Amino acid sequence: MPIPKSAYYLTALLALALGCITPPKEAPAEGETWTQLFNGHDLEGWRVKIAGYDLDDNSLGIFRVEDGVIRVVYEDFDSFQGQFGHLIFDTPLDYYRLRVEYRFLGDQVTGGPGWAWRNSGVMLHGQKPESMTKDQSFPVSIEAQMLGGPATEADGQRTTANLCTPGTNVEMNGELITTHCINSNSATYYGDEWVVLELEVRGGEQIRHWMDGEIVMSYEAPQLDPNDADAKRLIEAGADLPLTCGYFSLQAESHPLEIRKVELQLLHP
Repeated sequence: MPIPKSAYYLTALLALALGCITPPKEAPAEGETWTQLFNGHDLEGWRVKIAGYDLDDNSLGIFRVEDGVIRVVYEDFDSFQGQFGHLIFDTPLDYYRLRVEYRFLGDQVTGGPGWAWRNSGVMLHGQKPESMTKDQSFPVSIEAQMLGGPATEADGQRTTANLCTPGTNVEMNGELITTHCINSNSATYYGDEWVVLELEVRGGEQIRHWMDGEIVMSYEAPQLDPNDADAKRLIEAGADLPLTCGYFSLQAESHPLEIRKVELQLLHP
Protein backbone atom coordinates (compact mmCIF):
# COMPACT_ATOMS: atom_id res chain seq x y z
CA MET A 1 0.00 0.00 0.00
CA PRO A 2 1.24 3.53 -0.60
CA ILE A 3 2.33 4.34 2.96
CA PRO A 4 5.98 5.48 3.15
CA LYS A 5 8.31 2.85 4.57
CA SER A 6 9.75 5.02 7.30
CA ALA A 7 10.58 3.41 10.65
CA TYR A 8 7.46 5.06 12.07
CA TYR A 9 5.07 3.46 9.63
CA LEU A 10 6.86 0.12 9.48
CA THR A 11 6.51 -0.20 13.26
CA ALA A 12 2.81 0.53 12.96
CA LEU A 13 2.33 -1.90 10.07
CA LEU A 14 4.03 -4.71 11.95
CA ALA A 15 1.42 -4.31 14.67
CA LEU A 16 -1.42 -4.61 12.15
CA ALA A 17 -1.82 -8.39 12.04
CA LEU A 18 -4.49 -8.65 14.72
CA GLY A 19 -5.80 -5.13 15.07
CA CYS A 20 -5.76 -1.49 14.06
CA ILE A 21 -2.78 0.77 13.51
CA THR A 22 -1.87 2.63 16.67
CA PRO A 23 1.20 4.90 16.66
CA PRO A 24 4.17 3.59 18.62
CA LYS A 25 5.61 5.65 21.47
CA GLU A 26 8.37 7.03 19.25
CA ALA A 27 5.90 8.37 16.66
CA PRO A 28 6.30 12.02 15.60
CA ALA A 29 4.35 14.67 17.42
CA GLU A 30 0.86 15.35 16.17
CA GLY A 31 0.73 17.74 13.25
CA GLU A 32 4.11 16.72 11.80
CA THR A 33 3.33 13.82 9.46
CA TRP A 34 0.67 13.63 6.75
CA THR A 35 0.71 10.71 4.32
CA GLN A 36 -1.02 10.61 0.93
CA LEU A 37 -2.94 7.31 0.73
CA PHE A 38 -3.92 7.66 -2.94
CA ASN A 39 -0.89 7.25 -5.20
CA GLY A 40 -2.41 9.11 -8.16
CA HIS A 41 -2.01 6.16 -10.53
CA ASP A 42 -4.19 3.23 -9.46
CA LEU A 43 -6.20 1.77 -6.58
CA GLU A 44 -3.34 -0.09 -4.94
CA GLY A 45 -4.06 -0.43 -1.22
CA TRP A 46 -7.82 -0.08 -1.72
CA ARG A 47 -10.65 -2.60 -2.09
CA VAL A 48 -13.97 -2.24 -3.89
CA LYS A 49 -17.36 -3.43 -2.64
CA ILE A 50 -20.45 -2.85 -4.80
CA ALA A 51 -23.89 -3.91 -3.55
CA GLY A 52 -24.89 -7.08 -5.40
CA TYR A 53 -21.30 -7.94 -6.32
CA ASP A 54 -18.50 -9.85 -4.63
CA LEU A 55 -15.75 -8.04 -2.75
CA ASP A 56 -13.07 -6.67 -5.13
CA ASP A 57 -15.35 -6.95 -8.19
CA ASN A 58 -15.04 -3.54 -9.88
CA SER A 59 -16.30 -4.76 -13.24
CA LEU A 60 -18.90 -1.99 -13.37
CA GLY A 61 -16.05 0.53 -13.45
CA ILE A 62 -17.69 2.80 -10.88
CA PHE A 63 -14.33 3.55 -9.24
CA ARG A 64 -11.57 4.62 -11.62
CA VAL A 65 -8.30 6.51 -11.59
CA GLU A 66 -8.05 9.01 -14.44
CA ASP A 67 -5.92 12.14 -14.82
CA GLY A 68 -4.49 11.71 -11.32
CA VAL A 69 -7.82 11.61 -9.48
CA ILE A 70 -10.15 8.95 -8.15
CA ARG A 71 -13.36 9.19 -10.15
CA VAL A 72 -16.80 7.86 -9.24
CA VAL A 73 -18.57 7.47 -12.59
CA TYR A 74 -21.74 5.98 -14.05
CA GLU A 75 -21.00 6.58 -17.72
CA ASP A 76 -21.98 3.05 -18.78
CA PHE A 77 -25.21 2.91 -16.76
CA ASP A 78 -28.65 3.07 -18.38
CA SER A 79 -30.09 3.49 -14.89
CA PHE A 80 -29.07 3.11 -11.28
CA GLN A 81 -30.41 -0.06 -9.65
CA GLY A 82 -29.05 0.22 -6.12
CA GLN A 83 -25.39 -0.40 -6.99
CA PHE A 84 -24.10 1.55 -4.01
CA GLY A 85 -20.33 1.28 -3.81
CA HIS A 86 -17.51 1.72 -1.32
CA LEU A 87 -13.80 2.11 -1.94
CA ILE A 88 -12.26 0.69 1.23
CA PHE A 89 -8.75 1.52 2.44
CA ASP A 90 -7.28 -1.86 3.28
CA THR A 91 -5.87 -0.99 6.71
CA PRO A 92 -7.95 -0.68 9.90
CA LEU A 93 -7.24 2.43 11.98
CA ASP A 94 -8.16 3.79 15.38
CA TYR A 95 -6.53 7.16 16.26
CA TYR A 96 -6.01 9.36 13.23
CA ARG A 97 -6.84 12.43 11.20
CA LEU A 98 -8.05 12.17 7.63
CA ARG A 99 -8.23 14.86 4.93
CA VAL A 100 -10.29 14.23 1.79
CA GLU A 101 -10.42 16.72 -1.07
CA TYR A 102 -13.43 16.19 -3.32
CA ARG A 103 -15.82 17.78 -5.77
CA PHE A 104 -19.09 16.80 -7.44
CA LEU A 105 -19.48 17.05 -11.22
CA GLY A 106 -22.16 16.54 -13.83
CA ASP A 107 -25.58 15.01 -13.44
CA GLN A 108 -26.80 12.22 -11.21
CA VAL A 109 -27.36 8.93 -13.04
CA THR A 110 -30.96 8.14 -14.00
CA GLY A 111 -32.68 6.20 -11.23
CA GLY A 112 -30.49 7.51 -8.42
CA PRO A 113 -32.50 8.31 -5.26
CA GLY A 114 -33.33 11.96 -4.69
CA TRP A 115 -31.44 12.11 -1.41
CA ALA A 116 -28.27 10.91 -3.19
CA TRP A 117 -28.00 14.02 -5.42
CA ARG A 118 -24.45 15.38 -4.90
CA ASN A 119 -24.17 12.99 -1.99
CA SER A 120 -21.22 10.84 -0.94
CA GLY A 121 -19.35 10.25 2.29
CA VAL A 122 -16.43 8.89 4.26
CA MET A 123 -17.37 5.81 6.29
CA LEU A 124 -15.40 5.55 9.55
CA HIS A 125 -14.88 2.59 11.92
CA GLY A 126 -16.37 0.35 9.22
CA GLN A 127 -16.73 -3.40 9.51
CA LYS A 128 -14.16 -5.74 7.97
CA PRO A 129 -14.81 -5.86 4.21
CA GLU A 130 -15.06 -9.66 4.21
CA SER A 131 -17.88 -9.47 6.76
CA MET A 132 -20.20 -7.55 4.41
CA THR A 133 -22.91 -9.59 2.71
CA LYS A 134 -23.04 -9.61 -1.08
CA ASP A 135 -26.19 -7.47 -1.28
CA GLN A 136 -25.35 -5.11 1.62
CA SER A 137 -25.71 -1.49 0.50
CA PHE A 138 -23.58 0.17 3.20
CA PRO A 139 -20.98 -1.09 5.67
CA VAL A 140 -21.88 -0.84 9.32
CA SER A 141 -19.98 2.35 10.12
CA ILE A 142 -20.06 6.02 11.07
CA GLU A 143 -20.57 8.25 8.03
CA ALA A 144 -19.20 11.75 7.62
CA GLN A 145 -21.23 12.96 4.67
CA MET A 146 -19.77 14.80 1.69
CA LEU A 147 -22.60 16.88 0.26
CA GLY A 148 -22.48 19.31 -2.63
CA GLY A 149 -24.54 22.47 -2.64
CA PRO A 150 -26.59 23.84 -5.52
CA ALA A 151 -25.06 25.91 -8.29
CA THR A 152 -25.46 29.32 -6.63
CA GLU A 153 -26.45 30.86 -3.30
CA ALA A 154 -29.75 31.92 -4.83
CA ASP A 155 -30.62 28.22 -5.24
CA GLY A 156 -30.53 27.50 -1.51
CA GLN A 157 -28.23 26.15 1.18
CA ARG A 158 -26.99 22.69 2.16
CA THR A 159 -24.50 21.78 4.83
CA THR A 160 -21.78 19.18 4.39
CA ALA A 161 -19.82 17.09 6.94
CA ASN A 162 -23.13 15.86 8.34
CA LEU A 163 -23.36 12.69 10.42
CA CYS A 164 -25.21 9.50 9.38
CA THR A 165 -25.17 6.18 11.22
CA PRO A 166 -25.73 3.01 9.14
CA GLY A 167 -26.02 0.24 11.74
CA THR A 168 -24.61 2.43 14.49
CA ASN A 169 -25.38 4.99 17.17
CA VAL A 170 -23.32 7.70 18.87
CA GLU A 171 -23.54 9.83 21.99
CA MET A 172 -23.69 13.61 22.27
CA ASN A 173 -23.24 15.25 25.66
CA GLY A 174 -23.72 11.88 27.35
CA GLU A 175 -27.01 11.15 25.57
CA LEU A 176 -27.48 8.22 23.19
CA ILE A 177 -28.42 9.52 19.72
CA THR A 178 -30.47 7.18 17.54
CA THR A 179 -31.46 9.69 14.85
CA HIS A 180 -30.03 8.39 11.57
CA CYS A 181 -28.69 11.68 10.17
CA ILE A 182 -27.83 14.98 11.88
CA ASN A 183 -26.80 18.16 10.08
CA SER A 184 -23.52 19.88 10.86
CA ASN A 185 -22.90 23.60 11.29
CA SER A 186 -20.92 23.93 8.06
CA ALA A 187 -21.24 26.48 5.29
CA THR A 188 -22.66 25.55 1.89
CA TYR A 189 -20.13 24.78 -0.86
CA TYR A 190 -21.64 25.72 -4.21
CA GLY A 191 -21.14 24.39 -7.70
CA ASP A 192 -18.20 22.22 -8.70
CA GLU A 193 -15.56 23.71 -6.40
CA TRP A 194 -12.99 21.53 -4.65
CA VAL A 195 -13.78 21.05 -0.96
CA VAL A 196 -11.57 19.72 1.88
CA LEU A 197 -13.19 17.64 4.62
CA GLU A 198 -11.05 16.85 7.66
CA LEU A 199 -11.97 14.18 10.18
CA GLU A 200 -10.45 13.55 13.60
CA VAL A 201 -11.03 10.05 14.95
CA ARG A 202 -9.96 9.13 18.48
CA GLY A 203 -10.77 5.45 18.83
CA GLY A 204 -14.00 4.86 20.70
CA GLU A 205 -13.77 8.19 22.49
CA GLN A 206 -14.59 11.02 20.12
CA ILE A 207 -14.99 11.88 16.41
CA ARG A 208 -14.97 15.43 15.08
CA HIS A 209 -15.65 16.83 11.61
CA TRP A 210 -13.72 19.93 10.48
CA MET A 211 -14.38 22.36 7.64
CA ASP A 212 -12.14 25.37 6.93
CA GLY A 213 -10.35 24.97 10.26
CA GLU A 214 -13.54 24.87 12.34
CA ILE A 215 -15.28 21.98 14.10
CA VAL A 216 -18.74 21.62 12.56
CA MET A 217 -19.75 18.28 14.16
CA SER A 218 -18.62 16.44 17.29
CA TYR A 219 -19.83 13.27 19.01
CA GLU A 220 -18.61 10.50 21.28
CA ALA A 221 -18.86 6.75 21.98
CA PRO A 222 -19.54 5.34 18.50
CA GLN A 223 -21.23 1.96 18.88
CA LEU A 224 -23.10 -0.77 17.06
CA ASP A 225 -26.88 -0.51 16.96
CA PRO A 226 -28.29 -3.84 18.25
CA ASN A 227 -31.60 -3.06 16.53
CA ASP A 228 -30.02 -2.94 13.06
CA ALA A 229 -29.98 -6.23 11.13
CA ASP A 230 -26.42 -5.89 9.78
CA ALA A 231 -25.05 -4.77 13.14
CA LYS A 232 -26.94 -7.53 14.94
CA ARG A 233 -25.25 -10.08 12.70
CA LEU A 234 -21.84 -8.71 13.72
CA ILE A 235 -22.78 -8.74 17.40
CA GLU A 236 -23.95 -12.35 17.16
CA ALA A 237 -20.60 -13.19 15.56
CA GLY A 238 -18.80 -11.80 18.62
CA ALA A 239 -18.29 -8.11 17.86
CA ASP A 240 -18.19 -5.73 20.82
CA LEU A 241 -20.83 -3.01 21.00
CA PRO A 242 -18.34 -0.08 21.27
CA LEU A 243 -16.57 0.84 18.03
CA THR A 244 -12.93 1.59 18.78
CA CYS A 245 -11.38 1.03 15.35
CA GLY A 246 -12.19 -0.12 11.84
CA TYR A 247 -11.87 0.51 8.12
CA PHE A 248 -12.65 3.78 6.37
CA SER A 249 -14.13 3.95 2.90
CA LEU A 250 -15.24 6.42 0.23
CA GLN A 251 -18.77 6.18 -1.11
CA ALA A 252 -20.40 5.94 -4.53
CA GLU A 253 -24.09 6.77 -4.27
CA SER A 254 -25.16 7.55 -7.87
CA HIS A 255 -23.69 11.06 -8.41
CA PRO A 256 -20.35 11.56 -10.24
CA LEU A 257 -17.53 12.59 -7.93
CA GLU A 258 -13.80 13.25 -8.04
CA ILE A 259 -11.34 12.84 -5.17
CA ARG A 260 -7.78 14.07 -5.63
CA LYS A 261 -6.33 13.77 -2.11
CA VAL A 262 -6.76 11.32 0.75
CA GLU A 263 -4.27 12.18 3.49
CA LEU A 264 -3.68 10.40 6.79
CA GLN A 265 -2.05 11.51 10.03
CA LEU A 266 -1.77 8.99 12.86
CA LEU A 267 -2.55 10.33 16.34
CA HIS A 268 -1.44 9.34 19.81
CA PRO A 269 -4.11 7.66 21.97
